[in-house]
Amino acid sequence: MSEFRAEKMTEYLDWLVENQGIPSVDLIVYENHQQIYRHMSGTVNVEKTKEVAADQRYLMFSMTKVQTMTALLQLVEQGKLSLEDEVAKYLPAYKDAKVKTESGVEDLKWPLKIRHLVSMQSGLDYDLNRPGIVRVLKEKGQAATTREIVDAFAESPLNFQPGTHFCYSLSHDVAAAVIEVVSGTSFGEYLKRNLWEPLGMKDTFFAKPDNTGLERLAQQYICDETGIVPMEQTCNYQLSESYESGGAGLVSCTEDYAILADALACGGISVKGVRILKPETVERIKQNLLGADAIRDIATTMGRVGYGYGCGMQILMNPEMVSSPSPAGIFGWDGAAGACIQMDTVSKRSFVFLMHVRNCGIAYGTYHPAMRDIVFGN
Repeated sequence: MSEFRAEKMTEYLDWLVENQGIPSVDLIVYENHQQIYRHMSGTVNVEKTKEVAADQRYLMFSMTKVQTMTALLQLVEQGKLSLEDEVAKYLPAYKDAKVKTESGVEDLKWPLKIRHLVSMQSGLDYDLNRPGIVRVLKEKGQAATTREIVDAFAESPLNFQPGTHFCYSLSHDVAAAVIEVVSGTSFGEYLKRNLWEPLGMKDTFFAKPDNTGLERLAQQYICDETGIVPMEQTCNYQLSESYESGGAGLVSCTEDYAILADALACGGISVKGVRILKPETVERIKQNLLGADAIRDIATTMGRVGYGYGCGMQILMNPEMVSSPSPAGIFGWDGAAGACIQMDTVSKRSFVFLMHVRNCGIAYGTYHPAMRDIVFGN
């Protein structure tokens, strides 16, 4: 692994703020349990007078998925769960799921399994207004629980037979409900006991649908036709006050997520010597679970050319397809407000990048790959 190019990274991050209009950025790089770089730039309030702080909080959105998959694989390690288990074993509402066809609906041709959830091949989508969700929220209001809402997903037919395609979806919210059933505790409590407390992640917790007034939360922005403008401090994936979204529900900070990234990059053991996963389990995350059709799906629907997808994270499989100097095997994911986490178990190097701008498509196709290549490129 080449020496980390700190000056180039600093120039790039400052360019995002000064030339691209990103209000604030924060990036931490670890290598083998040592923080080798951090740079923050920009402001975190509407008036643009408050500089980003080391303990700044952000809505993590789909960065949550990295924790959900880590938690699920802990249960797999313990023999309490298998990726080959049927989802209906834990969530009976999915036993009689239907599948859309051109002429109507049909039965499942084979069971929906946990591996279909983790690899986004379940047939679910990201429709937050599906009839089941609307019904439960009407009946239960803000008291609607994770299990109640997730069970209601199954009231709508799947978009395809499980395992035949990739569709980014609510699959990891379903995985969170499975974790609740297997562990006998709420998803948030499971994460607290098995990730946050052991790793020393002191500033990670579930958001609310509206987070107005939350201390140290960076102002959230959105890209629209006029540019980058402030928006409400909302997390629309937190479907009720009582819901804990395994796909997009957390609030956290760069420092907390960098601890997690370092642990995964180092084979599942943290800077403090706490093991959260076995090395072979971390390697399992990096095993592509997509077939040829699903590989095409992730490339065409999400722009992830050269990537596969394993247990809830993308894996750089063919860097030459995108002319990247980074090695194959880098894995991680990102979030709806432009955040990114990427790790490499060979070099034991990882980085976490946070910004807070929704609907910023250029972040995924340009910013993140550029940072990946600065951190991991030879």
